[in-house]
Amino acid sequence: MTTLVFGHKSPDTDSTGSPILWAWYLNEVKGQSAEAVLLGEPNTEAAFLLRKWNLPKPRIISDIGDGQACIVVDTNNPAELPANINGADVQAIIDHHKLVGGLETKGPIDITIRPLACTATLMLDLMGADAAKMPDWAKATALTCILSDTLEFRSPTTTAHDRAVAERLAADLGISIPDYAAEMFAAKSDVSAFSDAELLRMDSKEYEVGGKKFRVSVLETTAPATLLDRKASLMESMAEVAAEDGVDQVLLFVIDILNEEATLLVPNDLVRTIAEKSFGATITGDTVVLPGIMSRKKQIIPALAL
Repeated sequence: MTTLVFGHKSPDTDSTGSPILWAWYLNEVKGQSAEAVLLGEPNTEAAFLLRKWNLPKPRIISDIGDGQACIVVDTNNPAELPANINGADVQAIIDHHKLVGGLETKGPIDITIRPLACTATLMLDLMGADAAKMPDWAKATALTCILSDTLEFRSPTTTAHDRAVAERLAADLGISIPDYAAEMFAAKSDVSAFSDAELLRMDSKEYEVGGKKFRVSVLETTAPATLLDRKASLMESMAEVAAEDGVDQVLLFVIDILNEEATLLVPNDLVRTIAEKSFGATITGDTVVLPGIMSRKKQIIPALAL
């Protein structure tokens, strides 16, 4: 049976590129049959990765069958995985997020969770000397994942090891990190073709805080004004998206990559309370700027309070 490798729903660059990397490793190095798949359409930056390096877009699946062999990467949260994940044969988890719990496996499995900024960094560590066998497209995939998750080393999740691995990959490929990251972030910032609902779900994860369920969405951009110009319609769409997705509220953080700050949209009193209790913010309108806030994983989710 072919082993499916996938990351979380609403796949970003790491959850698109890392399954591709690990499927390559299993197929070409370990001699195992593996296929990278996605749990949704890749975001604009992940789509850039596929175009830039002429990679076929992995097949998109909506659920997984009983007993299907699979490897989960870039998450361990059942809420971000197929509904039938506990019916599948999960064989390994490779991740860099906090341990959530709730996954049930058929037997003992390999679990590797390390405090790194990017799953791709962790994968190269697990490959060891075999990582040197990666073709250029695979090295470029890993580099793109690391630069994405670290926001070109601006994110507080960045470790010295992530940076060293990225710099080594860039040197091998003859790539200028500042130039390539600028190209990546320009692609990430071009969201003109997406509806408000698509933007609210594009890079989002579900979390429960104080008995309330939230879809926590981030949009990382070098052109925040383009998104904030759509503030009124985005806030109007939040209620519809929340109702459709079975959550109480959508929280949207527009991350300004260059100025290293986040703007939180504040459509109602619930979000106002979240902003005040989580970030000590003073709210005077329907947005609030949060200086230094760049990471959902390290700075937003752990701070959320009601």
